[in-house]
Amino acid sequence: MNQSLESYSAAINEFNRARNQAQLRVLLARLRGESTELLDFEEVRKRLKAQGMVERGLKQIPLDSIVGSLGRYHDFTRDFLPKRDHIKDRWARVRMAFTGMVGIPPIEVYQIGEAYFVKDGNHRVSVARQLGATHILAYVTEVKARVPLTPDINPETLIIKEEYLEFLEQTRLDQHYPNLDLSVSVTGQYKILLEHIQVHRYYMGIERQREVSLEEAAIHWYESYYLPIVKRIIELGILRGYPNRTATDLYLFMSENRAEIEKRLGWEIRTEKAVLALMDQAQKNLKDRLRYFFQKLDVLLLGGKFSPGPPPGEWRQRTVAVGSPSSLIQDILVPIDGKEGGWYALQQAKQVAEREHATIRVIHVLEHKASKSLTEKLHQKVEGFFSGSSTPHDFVLLRGNIADIICDRSQYIDLVVMNVRYPPGPFPLDRLSSGFRELVQRCPRPILATPQVVSSLSNGLLAFNGSPKSQEALHLAVYFAKKWHISLTVLTVDEEASQAQKFLNIARKHLTYRKVNAEYLHRSGPVAETILVTASQFGCDFIIVGGYGYAPLIQVIRGSVVDELLRNSPIPLLICR
Repeated sequence: MNQSLESYSAAINEFNRARNQAQLRVLLARLRGESTELLDFEEVRKRLKAQGMVERGLKQIPLDSIVGSLGRYHDFTRDFLPKRDHIKDRWARVRMAFTGMVGIPPIEVYQIGEAYFVKDGNHRVSVARQLGATHILAYVTEVKARVPLTPDINPETLIIKEEYLEFLEQTRLDQHYPNLDLSVSVTGQYKILLEHIQVHRYYMGIERQREVSLEEAAIHWYESYYLPIVKRIIELGILRGYPNRTATDLYLFMSENRAEIEKRLGWEIRTEKAVLALMDQAQKNLKDRLRYFFQKLDVLLLGGKFSPGPPPGEWRQRTVAVGSPSSLIQDILVPIDGKEGGWYALQQAKQVAEREHATIRVIHVLEHKASKSLTEKLHQKVEGFFSGSSTPHDFVLLRGNIADIICDRSQYIDLVVMNVRYPPGPFPLDRLSSGFRELVQRCPRPILATPQVVSSLSNGLLAFNGSPKSQEALHLAVYFAKKWHISLTVLTVDEEASQAQKFLNIARKHLTYRKVNAEYLHRSGPVAETILVTASQFGCDFIIVGGYGYAPLIQVIRGSVVDELLRNSPIPLLICR
């Protein structure tokens, strides 16, 4: 008898400790805005319209997967700590049974998906968890639900599951795709998904000239739009940059972000660009954030004169990763100011767009107030320029600093084509005040700088010095040679004895591997002058060159080959980064 009383007393003490833990757990959860409540099985069943039961027999189930109870959900916390004193005696007697000769019978549970709800045996679950057990023997009855549960279910995610059920009842997508997973982590998202499908349905009806059912539209939307985007998101590892989010979350985030970008830009952006924007945000580590901070600081305090711009090759690598490597140039930005040189740039851009099947984005930036009639005339002139042309285009009127606007919008295009009206001057102060030098330094995309000519872009001269940015020029030269079938001359120049032959061999090896024929030249002399003389001798009609190689401050002090070419080249200059 004394031993039994001692065991009972010890069990009561254990209950009191568990009870205190429960009170502390509830208090901390309230401070954090979290829930410690067990789920009510009947409420969950009704919300999910679960029906149809199948006996699954006796098996070991994980204690962590028990998320609710039938009738006893108020007596215990989510991790089955006792919340009420009146269950003390029953809890203590179950605790004694765990170590006595009698033992304990299996519990009974309902199963929905991967989550379990106690039908009989709540005290046994509580004691087992206090003793550190991980599994318990249970008679399992599976309850069929259209939307299965997972052990992380809570009151908020239960609402999400209920919304998912309503979505599936309307679209019937799960009837066509048994492994469908459109899970989200925030309430209200399925209403937005349904709006996407309704818009898709509207345009399908116009295209097919008939009434399209919501179910048919949902299937077409899922296969032709949703799945390709999500596939790219998963393949590119973007999910790693958004912990605790699902692929559908990112699809919706991309769509929302895309709408905001389009509103700011004034034109539609391609899906690839929207995925690229999502990837850029996901991959911003501490180093990227610091670089972005200092660039913004430089723009605010110094007008962007010393911003180094993005790393060499970043644009090309991400564009190839997200889109098709067979089409690097899909969108071309052309700033115009109404002067003659801008129309030459627009003509040059149109020629590139026709080869690439690209869209031209024409912008006119007003740094000062201009009359409405002048801007309307400019718009009409742009439309007249494209009259009879099948080249997609749009025109946007903007106000602000032209370099800032071009650099901002360049994130969503592939090439900038603009006239060289004010190239960097020959002296440090000239270079410091040059808006074109700043643009070349900061712009995240290649720039095709045009004098007042329109080139056929059929015979390119690649100026190659082995630097990271000239490596990017080499990649683009290969692209143009293979897709545009241009003639290509590769030139390395050294003012003194150097490694020019070594660099020439690097270019030769790369071009040979890509099966591109080229003429290879090694010349000595002043670099910029030699490039221009060679281009003239070989009848080249554009030059492909890497961007600035030194730090911005050094560029301003020393000048560069790019500056000299911008001042003196009679043919277009493609500046790569």
